[in-house]
Amino acid sequence: MSATESTDTAGSGDSKGASVLVNAIAVLRSFTVDEPLLGVTEIANRIGLHKSTVSRILATFEQEHLVERDEETRRFRLGLGLIAVAGPLLADLEERRVAYPVLRELAEQTGETSALMVWNGNESMCVEQISSRQQIKHTTPLGARYGDAMSASVQVFLAGQPEERVRSLLRSGTITLPGLDDAGLDAYLVRLKEGTARGWAVNYGESSVDEVGVAAPVYDHRGDVVAAVLVPAPRFRVSAERLQSLGEACAAAAQKVTARLGGRPL
Repeated sequence: MSATESTDTAGSGDSKGASVLVNAIAVLRSFTVDEPLLGVTEIANRIGLHKSTVSRILATFEQEHLVERDEETRRFRLGLGLIAVAGPLLADLEERRVAYPVLRELAEQTGETSALMVWNGNESMCVEQISSRQQIKHTTPLGARYGDAMSASVQVFLAGQPEERVRSLLRSGTITLPGLDDAGLDAYLVRLKEGTARGWAVNYGESSVDEVGVAAPVYDHRGDVVAAVLVPAPRFRVSAERLQSLGEACAAAAQKVTARLGGRPL
């Protein structure tokens, strides 16, 4: 075999290996908070792979406890093995560790759920949560991801991005904004600036008619937004006056986390 042939073969192997990894990651990401149980056909249709490919990936994941079968439906859900994988990251995530006591205090103060969100480049993701003690409440489970432009935490993170990056994320559909046109995009950018000036972003039933969310930015020592404190609550419990108080409490909590991180807002 010539050197050229050897190099080509190695390159082909690398490409194939990368493709397998991409497919495996796509299978894991197909599970969501709203749809935690999925069958092989559902996953295959969702990510555009053949059922046999999905089945092989799931079989490997099941052996490693990254997914498990529901005993009644025989469909798959994410397994506890993922916690072992993510555990070291979560334990070492400074923002999460620093924010925890502040989130507990915020939940006690407001009577609502409090959460810490981080940005993964395209989505807002929950890495910590203190659930409300009230019977009717809204929660943001660990690992939940949000790509809706009206989500309060997404607004916080986008407000910290360059304007052209925001436009790109919205126009590509990576961040969803129904009925998007040039006028709507400009209005949304104004909304982001208003949220920054106010100190907190609000989603008053715009993503889900029965839910309200307020979120405020957490900054690092460079003045960059590294996290967001979020308070989700049932809409029936949030009047205009209470919305203001929730926003102020959320912003105050975010400022405490910023200070504990040695950060500073721009």
